Amino acid sequence: MNNNHCHHSHHNHNHANNKPDEVKPGDWHTCPMHPEVIQERPGMCPICGMALVPAKPPKKIPTEHDKHKGHKKTDFLVKFYVTLALTIPILLYSDVIMMAFGWNAPRFPGVDYLMFVLGSVVFFYGGGVFLTSAYRELRARLPGMMTLIAIAITAAYGFSAYVTFAGGAHTLFWELATLIAVMLIGHYIEMRAVQGAKGALRELARLLPDMAEKLTQNSSAAAADKTQSYNSKLKTNSEIVPISELKEGDMVLVRPGAKVPADGKIIEGQSELNESIITGESKPAVKKAGDEVIAGSINGDGSLIVQVTKIGENTFLAGIMRLVAEAEASKSRLQMLSDRAAFYLAIIAVVGGLMTLLVWLFLGKDAFFAVERVVAVLVIACPHALGLAIPLVASISTTMGAKNGLLVRRRLALEEARNINIVLFDKTGTLTKGEFGVYSILPSENHSEEEVLRLAASINSRSEHPLAKAILAKAEEKNISLASISDFERVAGKGAKAQVGDSLAAVGNRDLMADFEVRADDYFAGKVSGLEKQGKTVVHVAKGRELIGSIALADMIRPESKDAIKKLKEMGIRSAMITGDSEDVAKWVAGELGLDQYFARVLPEEKSDKVKLLQEQGMKVAMVGDGINDAPALTQSDLGVAIGAGTNVAIESAGIVLVKSDPGDIPKIIKLSRLTYVKMIQNIFWAAGYNIVAMPIAAGALYAQGIVLNPAVAAVFMSLSTVIVAINAVLLRRRSLG
Repeated sequence: MNNNHCHHSHHNHNHANNKPDEVKPGDWHTCPMHPEVIQERPGMCPICGMALVPAKPPKKIPTEHDKHKGHKKTDFLVKFYVTLALTIPILLYSDVIMMAFGWNAPRFPGVDYLMFVLGSVVFFYGGGVFLTSAYRELRARLPGMMTLIAIAITAAYGFSAYVTFAGGAHTLFWELATLIAVMLIGHYIEMRAVQGAKGALRELARLLPDMAEKLTQNSSAAAADKTQSYNSKLKTNSEIVPISELKEGDMVLVRPGAKVPADGKIIEGQSELNESIITGESKPAVKKAGDEVIAGSINGDGSLIVQVTKIGENTFLAGIMRLVAEAEASKSRLQMLSDRAAFYLAIIAVVGGLMTLLVWLFLGKDAFFAVERVVAVLVIACPHALGLAIPLVASISTTMGAKNGLLVRRRLALEEARNINIVLFDKTGTLTKGEFGVYSILPSENHSEEEVLRLAASINSRSEHPLAKAILAKAEEKNISLASISDFERVAGKGAKAQVGDSLAAVGNRDLMADFEVRADDYFAGKVSGLEKQGKTVVHVAKGRELIGSIALADMIRPESKDAIKKLKEMGIRSAMITGDSEDVAKWVAGELGLDQYFARVLPEEKSDKVKLLQEQGMKVAMVGDGINDAPALTQSDLGVAIGAGTNVAIESAGIVLVKSDPGDIPKIIKLSRLTYVKMIQNIFWAAGYNIVAMPIAAGALYAQGIVLNPAVAAVFMSLSTVIVAINAVLLRRRSLG
């Protein structure tokens, strides 16, 4: 993830060896306030939240060490304290103290020049950061907040310097000093608010441990020797190494409570892993030998030997980081609107400030009053709150999505989700598990379900057929002990048979039963026919020439699918299904789930046509598919949601990727979209509304009523507006998507 002085993660191996990367030509961006932040994509500054501006390519890719060269929060705090110390004597010798308290500080020869010296130190030392930031904005031809502040303090300083050497009485040094002091402490507070808000996003980068316990014995020799366990052979031969030194094929030991250092496959051991930060699933996942594990998962009570299968850019977490970085760089329509508004606001502020100066001079006010109004207008018009309003909410919503297993690739997709009024699900692997399971067991007269299942599982114990595996899994689930068999034989296209005790038994289709001369009565045959019409695959179990019973198997509906459809209905959203299966199968699944609509016997290339059909009916369509054969439909839809992120994390055709193939996450996407939109509107209303109301007051529109804003008070209001926008965005994190 590229938030901390963002650069693509493929540079990381060079950083580890302290070798600066070659800088490739391209569009680089930097923060006007924090030039140490430099990245190849636009976005918002991870330190202060300001919009990044185009910049010249750096001499080398900045490393983690480089970030300490820039402006840290403490730098602004130090500048604030120094400026505050210098502001006190400036205030004591200003007109405002005399007017407020009727007291004059002791005068001495050259006091006016002392104020000039103190004011100059404040201007160049405290205000220097705003001047250089304005220079970067203007160089990028994107005048913004820093430009306005720089114009304001330069106008106040230039006017005061002129008055000092011209022998005038009224300067703006106290306004200048207090303004810079307020801006410094305000930016410090803003940095704290922004970094606090973006802290959750940075957690992704901290998921991986720094070190790994690598097993040093030759893993291939160990794998070949089945007589001794990995634990006994390898556990004593390990070394602690940085995860950057791990290679594919390495064996690592993951102790109880430790984090998995890399994507891999469990070679030995069993444990429960907490994958909640990756999948959003709070329940620990049971993992055993042969299962895959994801880097960053937290191990439970068991020790695991894991073979590293993916490192660096290929890891699942790296894929998440890329998606988050893409989402950070992408913009929503509201953000584009706020960016334009902030740019035009800067132009309006400069024009408004000039008009304010001319109007007050025309009305006969002195230059001191007119310039003070100009400075107040420029300060209060600073579009920082407006520029921060959308990106900060978007950043937090992206983080919330990632922590809930929703990876937002494009913010426009997330924004569109709130308008969706029908969700079109691909059936296999989304609404269903994509694998056979036992749907029901039909025992014949004088036999039990357990007897049917035991006999079928016993015969199938030596078969690799998917239906056989489903029957065996059901028997294991019910803790049914299997009978011993002999003379097992696979009958191609029909089933299997074996000797069970003194009798020949068989499991298979009608053709196999015909070979055994087994027939069912009309009532039983009718029940079987009813299941077959629903699209179930029915296998029969016989012993001798007697039908013991039948087992119906089907692509099982996910338990969470029904809940997902129910939640969508409660949100006022229709649900539909698209499948290549028969009408009978589609009708059964649609009926079980309560779907509003379904399309059966649809070829992959025809799926996008069904999306168009719904769109032609005036619907905003979300398509949920696997991102491979569904790619045209995902692209055609208003919102493409790809599933199976664990194996294909960078699916180009989708705007949002699900970590889990869980339809229950679809309502979460829509809820997140709605919550995000509300927060964005609230922030735009506050930020823009504040500027619209406050600017005329700063210009002196209420002067006749005795209301005048001096620049320092305007700076307080401006900073307060920014902090309120940041706090409002942070409150989004408290909302639940469940």
